[in-house]
Amino acid sequence: MKKHLLLAFAAFATFEAFSQNGLENIIVEKYYISNDNDATVNGTGGVLPVGSVTYRIYVDMQPNYILQAIYGVPGHEMRIATTSLFFNNEDRGATTPTYTKNQAKNNTVMLDSWLSVGAACAGNFGVLKTEDDGAATNVNSDGVLQNTDPNAGIPLTQQDGLLLGTPQPVTTVGLDNIVTVFDNQNDGTNGPVFSTSDGAWSALNGATGPTPSNTVLIAQITTNGILSFELNIQIRSEGGQVENYVARNPVNQEILFPGLNFASDSPTKNLFIEAEQALFSLFPNPANETLFVKLNSTKNEIGRYSIYDITGKLVTLKTLGVVNEGQIETIDISQLSKGQYFMDVVLNGKRYTEKFIKN
Repeated sequence: MKKHLLLAFAAFATFEAFSQNGLENIIVEKYYISNDNDATVNGTGGVLPVGSVTYRIYVDMQPNYILQAIYGVPGHEMRIATTSLFFNNEDRGATTPTYTKNQAKNNTVMLDSWLSVGAACAGNFGVLKTEDDGAATNVNSDGVLQNTDPNAGIPLTQQDGLLLGTPQPVTTVGLDNIVTVFDNQNDGTNGPVFSTSDGAWSALNGATGPTPSNTVLIAQITTNGILSFELNIQIRSEGGQVENYVARNPVNQEILFPGLNFASDSPTKNLFIEAEQALFSLFPNPANETLFVKLNSTKNEIGRYSIYDITGKLVTLKTLGVVNEGQIETIDISQLSKGQYFMDVVLNGKRYTEKFIKN
């Protein structure tokens, strides 16, 4: 059954659609920013680094559209990454938000990292705090999650982004080995990369948002690192027309994301995919002994690069200091095993990731 589902997602990548306009936006909400007070529950809920940001990622669709899947297939990687680790709560942490609203009152359960197709806990949708009705707001029983940092918008003590309802459960296909980064161990294995080119998470019955905006929560990520992602979204109209939106390199009837709203009131360019795509280029790819990285800085910037293997293990890290325009770094990869790797480059806080193959 799972194999057939994944083949269906791949097949839909070439589905002959008429016009693709069902996806309005990908919205990233800064849900919460952790402070010193939140670290006081360490030992009961997992180690939560001070300054961690909890992000919620939403698919914003036209009113008559239904979310089917978030997927990765050959040629279209699905990827969520951080420069540190994903935070996971040890008491109730899971790959999907199956804890109850009462359990969400305990320690840092509400900041857990997980995948979703609408839910934020059992019996409750996750909604933008600006769309929360303000009813039955969760009051944390351990005296944490009280931070009112304006960079995270409405405080959780006022509107918690939970709305009573019956959200669809998550069905995963081909993610068994990699979804463990969202576990309840918080033991150093939960990150920094969640990636697949052969898997998906989905709503078998289709998912719609609980408010007129038809916005569906698909993931919550807490990290003290820099978040980036590439998501391929499959939706359909009520009439059955399937549409596929990809983070990059659309083919046939696919289309690039229409935009990225990063906790703001108006759509912006896709900061993770478009604005940072020119941060660097690498060659040759595939490479044998040596990899060259051209850093496309237009001004003197502080930079660093890191290389991760396919499991997310860090194999190389170098701080570059001030980077000059067009600077080329020569990297000896002769000792790396053959296979696929990820190159991460950060320049003045902006981050971009590219894959390369070691022959």
